[in-house]
Amino acid sequence: MNDHEIDFKLYGDDMQFVEVELDPGETVIAEAGSLMMMEDEIEMETIFGDGSDQRGMMGKLFSAGKRVLTGESLFMTAFTNQGVEKKHASFASPYPGKIIPMDLSELNGKIICQKDAFLAAAKGVSVGIEFQKKIGTGFFGGEGFIMQKLEGNGMAFVHAGGTIHQKELQPGEVLRLDTGCLVALTEEVDYNIEFVKGVKTALFGGEGLFFVTLKGPGTVWVQSLPFSRLASRVFAAMPQTGGAKGEGSMAKGLFDMFNGD
Repeated sequence: MNDHEIDFKLYGDDMQFVEVELDPGETVIAEAGSLMMMEDEIEMETIFGDGSDQRGMMGKLFSAGKRVLTGESLFMTAFTNQGVEKKHASFASPYPGKIIPMDLSELNGKIICQKDAFLAAAKGVSVGIEFQKKIGTGFFGGEGFIMQKLEGNGMAFVHAGGTIHQKELQPGEVLRLDTGCLVALTEEVDYNIEFVKGVKTALFGGEGLFFVTLKGPGTVWVQSLPFSRLASRVFAAMPQTGGAKGEGSMAKGLFDMFNGD
């Protein structure tokens, strides 16, 4: 069965949302909590599994189990136009960045992406897991171990942080990335996780112990601001001691104002 064909429009720059146009009977699937708004006569339904047309309970259980391994919910939400005219539903980015529309029919039917990158897709697109080939390095490589794979022939929308760079790798061309900066890659790209050589580099370089090595040919998408990096900087900037009167905190300013300081 072919995936549903949906039209879309992107809005915004750094805090984007995507508006999906649904013909009567068309459906889009999305991660829980990604809905921004929808028009009347669009019905929401919680579905078990990854949104693909799995037949039978065992198939649904297997697809749901794959989603749990990537840290996602057992359930997804389907939005179906039950009216007789075109309707629209919009889905928002979870943090500052870009939404990347991907037509899987033009990408050999498969994309491998970071486990938290998927936002929404046409009904029929399968959201599964892609294990890194070398399990031993994968366990210690953080984001590089378990990735998602999106399979089908419809539209899928992937979200990433900061500025997005799409790079075409030539045959044999090698690119090394911080593990968190990899957003997605096409199936033909050979990827692996490597240990950073040199103990001093690993301990004092500030770039972690592992990086992703990509070898062409193929297409890769890279993000300049992984959410994990943003979160770590925010956490590091938070006052560690002193409670509300911590040095340099916004709470300290409010505390002083209300106490007449």
